[in-house]
Amino acid sequence: MINRKLSIAPMLDWTDRYCRYFLRLISKQVVLYTEMVTTGALLHGDRARFLDFDPTEHPLALQLGGSDPQELAACAKLGSQWGYDEINLNVGCPSDRVQSGRFGACLMVTPEVVGDCIKAMLDSVSIDVTVKHRIGVDDRDSYQELCDFVGSVSESGCKTFIVHARKAWLQGLSPKQNREIPPLSYETVHNLKRDFPQLELIINGGITSLDQVSEQLQQVDGVMIGREAYHNPWILAQADRLIFGESETSLSRHQVVESLIPFVESELAKGTPINRITRHILGLFQGQPGARKWRRVLSEGAHLAGADTQLLRQAAAQVTTV
Repeated sequence: MINRKLSIAPMLDWTDRYCRYFLRLISKQVVLYTEMVTTGALLHGDRARFLDFDPTEHPLALQLGGSDPQELAACAKLGSQWGYDEINLNVGCPSDRVQSGRFGACLMVTPEVVGDCIKAMLDSVSIDVTVKHRIGVDDRDSYQELCDFVGSVSESGCKTFIVHARKAWLQGLSPKQNREIPPLSYETVHNLKRDFPQLELIINGGITSLDQVSEQLQQVDGVMIGREAYHNPWILAQADRLIFGESETSLSRHQVVESLIPFVESELAKGTPINRITRHILGLFQGQPGARKWRRVLSEGAHLAGADTQLLRQAAAQVTTV
């Protein structure tokens, strides 16, 4: 059973396996999600590139994008065989590319399709299958329509709904604008939990601190944090203790860097450019004296030929933690 009190959102181009390994050094308990992977990429592309992960990343969920039940079932099975703890279906992404492929947020207007997908996926795996969605799409944003969507999909066997507390405008707004312009409505998600007490409801959108997480947990079953956890990952440092009730103390920021070095050395030996890893750790010392120097040393040095783990130590030496 996955404890979803706190999780990190799937973020395209950000939550790759290098980012996830780094975040796991800060928190042992938060649930991590992959970037969205389309069914086409998995069925016809380099599966290892999309699915490989380090065993330390557990608990770990694979997010899929698609709308064909058989293709999603095949990909869910792949994810389960690869060792993922959960398969999540993206019904929230508002990008044009996603709409043209008939998946993402546009699927909210066809709950019967989502239900067929969920049922096919559940029939193919024994792990959890979950849905991440918005509170509405364009003018289809009444609370009744949202309840109809959740009720219909839950009848297909889905027990966990991760709700981005904004609606999506599929016409006229970019994906970035869709993360910021439609107003947040936490109350809508709270009402969903009230009306569907038997379901696990996770809230997502605009949450930037553990105090806010604790506040939301009074109303819902879990909280998902997105961009704040990427830009300021140290907010996760107390999550294991404050949210999950663990007694162990977390590593210091400098200990995180030292713990990351063997992983970086291993990846360099495989031919991975160091900047694929360092780009994810720029926010580690946010708010600390020397944080700007840390970012500059990493950003300027990671692209140089022969850059190795000494770069991390040089950058960390610029920072005094308080």
